[in-house]
Amino acid sequence: MSPGVRTVVRVEEALHAGPDAEVDDKWLHVRPGDPARTAPFLVLSEDRFSVPGFDWHPHRGIETVTVVLDGVLEHADDAGGAGVLAAGDAQWMTAGRGITHREVAARGSHAHVLQLWLDLPARVRSAAPGHQQLRAADRPRIAHPGAEVDVLAGTVDGVVGLARPASPAQVVLVTLDAGAAFDLAVPAADRAFALVIEGDAEVAGERVRPRRTAWSEPTDGAHLALRGGATGARLLVASARPGDDTV
Repeated sequence: MSPGVRTVVRVEEALHAGPDAEVDDKWLHVRPGDPARTAPFLVLSEDRFSVPGFDWHPHRGIETVTVVLDGVLEHADDAGGAGVLAAGDAQWMTAGRGITHREVAARGSHAHVLQLWLDLPARVRSAAPGHQQLRAADRPRIAHPGAEVDVLAGTVDGVVGLARPASPAQVVLVTLDAGAAFDLAVPAADRAFALVIEGDAEVAGERVRPRRTAWSEPTDGAHLALRGGATGARLLVASARPGDDTV
């Protein structure tokens, strides 16, 4: 790889967890229990549900990012937040010192979502709880030939995402036409991953198929090279500092 360009250290397949009492189907793209390899990213799940979904339950010490891939998601929490998210919409929730919330499919509908959990470092683990709606129509985007970068959080090429995390993080959705390339700026001190949601792609020269996640460790490299495969691709790419005080 050229100087300044990141490398991929591993590509992992998702674990198909199947249905449970809350969801019709679940895939785990980042599995819990191995923070040394994934921190500050604790979990990344892909869930399909109609009823019951995720009724009232607590969180603390983390932030969550939820992207609605399909269907309609209703959210409410005890910090006064509430909203209805359609396909393409997202939300950023800070649990901080503690929040109780529910996420269910709208009545008569279903929801298909990605949800990422980020550990908060000790200095902000008691942050005020709350949530931010990141509607698709409002989010800033970067357009290049054959590529679009939808910035949820962080700053990419001077474009600032709507989310205001308690701890710095960069989260983007990248859409690539077949063969189209984009060099995504990623902070050198961050651990990063790229999940191929659909299609297939090359990440730092490594072929990554659907429901595979490519990982990149902190490095002097400032860019992650992305390229769409034969059918193009849609990816979720996130990065943040690993930290040394994981849960």
